[in-house]
Amino acid sequence: MLLCVMLAGATRALALDEPMLTGGPYVPTPQRVVEAMLGIAGVTERDFVIDLGSGDGRIVMTAAQKYGARGKGYDIDGELVDRSNASARKLKLDQRVRFEQRDVLQADVREATVVTLYLLPDMMRALRAKFLRELRPGTRIVSHDFDFGDWKPDVTVNLDLDEKYDLTGSWSSTIHLWTVPARAGQ
Repeated sequence: MLLCVMLAGATRALALDEPMLTGGPYVPTPQRVVEAMLGIAGVTERDFVIDLGSGDGRIVMTAAQKYGARGKGYDIDGELVDRSNASARKLKLDQRVRFEQRDVLQADVREATVVTLYLLPDMMRALRAKFLRELRPGTRIVSHDFDFGDWKPDVTVNLDLDEKYDLTGSWSSTIHLWTVPARAGQ
């Protein structure tokens, strides 16, 4: 099956070998955006970064390489998970990071101190209640391009890019940061 995406006048066909179960096709986050997301979240070696919809694993592996963080990525696509784990082994990061095939709505996020996302709006809305229920107060959530609707971010940053969706041109990415609030009565 092919999914055609219209982006600023250019059409790109994305091959989909697996049905779109939760959140749509794999579209990698540009490396410049990955680095900005981790910087805005203030990632350090004390953090455990969980990336939902981890794709090729670049966010979790960058957190491990650049900041010494540990982490885990969840993706519905088993092939991407296998490739991510292989890359982690090749980079000698497999003691710090791992990747699992799982629906992001079923992912165990309780260990996270930072959660990263590049998921479509419907999936973002579906995850909001899960995050408020399962994440500890103070956990940082950082997303690329999409937000949680009426839960306003603490910080929003816009980046100008010269490449996105594997297309060159003039692009923009938005990064949002939230901090999970204390639960009422605590």
